[in-house]
Amino acid sequence: MHFYEGHFGGMHLIWWIIWMAFIIWIFFIPTDIPYQRTKEEKPLDILKNRFAKGEISKEEFEESKKLLKSDN
Repeated sequence: MHFYEGHFGGMHLIWWIIWMAFIIWIFFIPTDIPYQRTKEEKPLDILKNRFAKGEISKEEFEESKKLLKSDN
């Protein structure tokens, strides 16, 4: 490392290393961070979505809902 008029000249290199470490950290951050985690759907939520989309009738919805609640 060189001294130039009393200033540490290697600081430039250290800042590049810090910035590169920061950029690498951003791209390789773990995917299990709470605010990034996708919500895991519960069976009742899936059933409600299917009913809302019209995939199942009201009778099928009620019957399936009773089955799900009896399992818990």
